[in-house]
Amino acid sequence: MLKKYLITGLLIWLPLAVTLWIIDFVFTAMDRTVLLLPEAWRPEIAFGMRLPGFGLVLAVLVILATGVLARNFLGQRLLRWWEALVGRIPIVNSIYSSVKQVSDTMLAQKGNAFRKVVLVEFPQRGQWTMAFVVGSPGERLGPLVGDDKVTVYVPTAPNPTSGYVIVVDPAELRDVDVSVDEAFKFHVSLGVVTPSEAGRRRTPRPAVLTSEIPGEAPGR
Repeated sequence: MLKKYLITGLLIWLPLAVTLWIIDFVFTAMDRTVLLLPEAWRPEIAFGMRLPGFGLVLAVLVILATGVLARNFLGQRLLRWWEALVGRIPIVNSIYSSVKQVSDTMLAQKGNAFRKVVLVEFPQRGQWTMAFVVGSPGERLGPLVGDDKVTVYVPTAPNPTSGYVIVVDPAELRDVDVSVDEAFKFHVSLGVVTPSEAGRRRTPRPAVLTSEIPGEAPGR
């Protein structure tokens, strides 16, 4: 009986503790941006006291100002100059360009990556898992594997940041009424947290159509 009480208490406190730890880590990391300011401008010197959260506010303002600047003509020219400068630095160029391509794909408002969840037979026939449609093979790989193929990302559990990128035929995918968040929770929880039944379609949709894949023209 004591063991049951202990497990019950652990199940209550563990998610809360992990959540608070993550929030504290992010808050502390962003709060350190105050170190970028000249020493005379830091709260300890300017106000004579430490202001918790000042660095977090500063980081948000810097990100916001950068976004506003990048939206105008001058900011775009500065951005191109910066990218050209970084592109000339060995090693840094490879890392920066790779991260930029991934972030542009995932965060762009017009992007389609990680916005559609499908079922795919993986790692072998008869075994299904949820994956994310990330696009098409592209102009160089398309002629080799088939222009109608689909590129999907199959995450591993419990760490969805690693996984497998596979190119499959759209007919081999099954559309599923599951959000991206629900799919991630499914993988992170090792399948314990299953997608909610709320809002489930009454009739299943067919597999992903080629016209729905980013980069493909409708009607192909």
